[in-house]
Amino acid sequence: MMQLDGKTALITGSTDGVGRVVARKLGEAGARILVHGRDQDRGQRVVEEIRQSGGTAEFLAADLASLAEVRRLADTVRQRADRLDILINNAGIGTAGTTRQTSVDGHELRFAVNYLAGFLLTRLLLPLIEQSAPARIVNVASAGQQALDFDDIMLTHGFSGRRAYCQSKLAQIMFTIDLADELAGTGVLVNALHPATYMNTSMVRRAGVTPMSSVEEGADAILSLAAAPSLGDRTGRYFSGLREARADSQAYDAEARRRLNAISLELTGLATPYR
Repeated sequence: MMQLDGKTALITGSTDGVGRVVARKLGEAGARILVHGRDQDRGQRVVEEIRQSGGTAEFLAADLASLAEVRRLADTVRQRADRLDILINNAGIGTAGTTRQTSVDGHELRFAVNYLAGFLLTRLLLPLIEQSAPARIVNVASAGQQALDFDDIMLTHGFSGRRAYCQSKLAQIMFTIDLADELAGTGVLVNALHPATYMNTSMVRRAGVTPMSSVEEGADAILSLAAAPSLGDRTGRYFSGLREARADSQAYDAEARRRLNAISLELTGLATPYR
């Protein structure tokens, strides 16, 4: 991993699991870390871990189930940081649960938190990221993917936690491909990945699954996209661990991506893309 002195990184969902490990390692490499989560006490513990290892960090609280709080988070980042070199959209809700839930704004909860919040946050922070180029955006997706049903994207019928999760993760990858095309030539690289299979995290354990991988393995894969000097100009790609891979076929359907983008702009209140 390259040295990151003078760089700033925001990692959503970094008070636990793989996000916490990524935040700590980026801090050890010299980056100023903006730790995000919902719980103030847990957030401050991560900040102290980073500071004790010689790094610089601060905690930003926001509930990504509220688009208003996503906007507030973006405002806070812009107020406190004059650059943003790395954005890692990592926060998410797993597959556990059979009851359909909605966000503060009335959207299916996993679609809102896993995808829509990152879409809006990235859009709002894009000017800051571009002016910090070369910069990187990493969307932490999953090998669990399912094609979006545009006739029922909020899964009002046939809901399952797994279906909602897999749909939201494919949406992240579709956004990654479009954004990379949009940012071509700007020096901002955008990639998505499945970090590791069933990492030893609270999300996996809540789903009743026996962990198969360590959070350190997943963190290494995320860090390879966020801070490895060997990435070159690879952008708009999907990775499984450290290797480039193929996502669900819908990710490469330009019309499906156009429809998702239009829905996302409408739901987030962004009349047009920032570019």
